[in-house]
Amino acid sequence: MKPLLSVLCCLSAPICCLGFPAAGADAPSSSPGSALKGLRVYFGTYTAATSKGIYLSSLDLSTGSLSSPVLAAEIRSPSFLALHPNGQFLYAVNEISNFQGKPGGAVTAFAIDPENGKLRQLNQASTLADGPCHLVVDPTGRNVVAANYGGGSVVVIAVEADGRLGSHGSSIQHRGSSVNPQRQQGPHAHGIYLDAANRFAFVPDLGLDRVMIYRFDAGAHSLTPIDPPLYATVKPGAGPRHFAFHPNGRFAYVINELDSTITAFSYDAGQGNLTEAQTVPTLPADFKGQSTTAEIAVHPNGKFLYGSNRGHDSIAVFAIDTATGKLTFAQHEPTQGKTPRNFALDPTGAFLLAANQDSDNVVVFRIDAQSGKLSPTGQSIEVGAPVCVTFRTSK
Repeated sequence: MKPLLSVLCCLSAPICCLGFPAAGADAPSSSPGSALKGLRVYFGTYTAATSKGIYLSSLDLSTGSLSSPVLAAEIRSPSFLALHPNGQFLYAVNEISNFQGKPGGAVTAFAIDPENGKLRQLNQASTLADGPCHLVVDPTGRNVVAANYGGGSVVVIAVEADGRLGSHGSSIQHRGSSVNPQRQQGPHAHGIYLDAANRFAFVPDLGLDRVMIYRFDAGAHSLTPIDPPLYATVKPGAGPRHFAFHPNGRFAYVINELDSTITAFSYDAGQGNLTEAQTVPTLPADFKGQSTTAEIAVHPNGKFLYGSNRGHDSIAVFAIDTATGKLTFAQHEPTQGKTPRNFALDPTGAFLLAANQDSDNVVVFRIDAQSGKLSPTGQSIEVGAPVCVTFRTSK
C-alpha cells in the first residue's frame, strides 16, 4: 500500500470484480460526444500524487488496446471495487483508518451513468473498523459485504433499492494470531467471497492462517458463525490473502501472500467444508529475492488458474485438472511493471489486465485458448497506483 497501511497489504475477484456488457453496449467517453468501443473497465487506486480516485477506460476485444483513462470519480483511496448485479451501481472500499472523525474505513456507493460510464456518488457507510481492503455485492443485490484488514473483521451493509447503502447488518470480529511476528500478530481479514448458492461466506484471514467460513443470509443481512467454528487451515506462516472458486463449484483456491503458494481445496457445497488437496509454489525454485503474492483468478473455462507475484513481478499460470482440481505449473510471465497488485481476466477469457501498483501502469496480455499461457499484446496505459481492475456489466 502506498498510504499508512502500505505495510499491511490488501486487495482479488474471485477474479477481481468481473462483469461485462452485452454486445453493442455503451462505452465510456473520453470527452463529450466521443464514443469508445469495447468493454468498460474501472480501476481502483490508492490516491496520492499520481491518482485522484476511480478511473475508467475501455478494452477493445479485437486488439486488446485500452483507451486513455479518464477520472470517473474523485474519492479517497478506492482500493477495491465491486459491481452491483444489475450493472447500475458500483461500490468501493475507502481503505482508510478514520472516517467522519471516528476510527474505521468506509464503503462508497456510486450510480453509473449509462451514457458515459462516469460515477455519481450516492452515499457512504462506515465499515466499523479500519483498513477495509475487499468487498462483494451478493447476487441478490441486497448486501455489500466487506473485509477489514486493519481491524480484522467483516461487516454486512444493506443495499437499498436505489443503490444507496443502508443500515449495518451483522459484523464479526476475528481473534487470534499466527507465527509471523511482523504480519500475523493479530487477525487480518483480507477478502470475502460467497459461494454460488449464496449460502456460505469465505474469509481468508492472513493473520490467522485460516479461511473462515460463515453462513450467509441475504434477506436477513447476516453472517453467522457455524457451531462448532468452521474454517480451513493453511501452513503456519502462509498468510492466506485472496480466494477463487472453480466454475464447477467443486473446487476452490486460496493464494497465500507470505510464503508465495496456492492451496487447492475440494468444496462440499452442502456443508460449506473445504478440504485441502494440494499446495504449490507460485515462484521459480531458484528465485532468491523478496516477493509476496496478491491476486488469484480461475479462467472462465475452468482449465487455467492465475496468480500474481509482487517482487518477482510476474503472473504464475497453472493448468487445472478438471477431475481433481489439482494444479500443474505452466508459465511465469513478467508483468512489465512493478508490484502487480491485482489483475483481472475479461469475461470472454481472451485477455488478462495486470495492474502494476508501483510503476503506475496497466498492461494487457493475450491468453492462449489452448494452453492458458500469456503473451504480451504491446498494449498498456498509465494509471496512478492501480490496485483493482473491474469490468462493467451493462444491463
